[in-house]
Amino acid sequence: MSSVTVRNLPEATHRALKLRAAQHGRSTEAEIRLILENAVAPKIGIGSALVAIGQQLGGIELEFPRDKRPVEPASFE
Repeated sequence: MSSVTVRNLPEATHRALKLRAAQHGRSTEAEIRLILENAVAPKIGIGSALVAIGQQLGGIELEFPRDKRPVEPASFE
């Protein structure tokens, strides 16, 4: 795991982080870790994002007719 040192953090910010951590029942370090993870993590997955874009554009209907011919066994010759 990587480590990060934050220098020159204002005392008021540090107190606010400690208070927020206590309210959530976590250590200050765990609270900061969660804040950072949430700040950089995608809000939704790529698939969900693509679905949302498609819905905003009205979507399209794709039709894939099924090939009903029997499957022929593979030949390895």
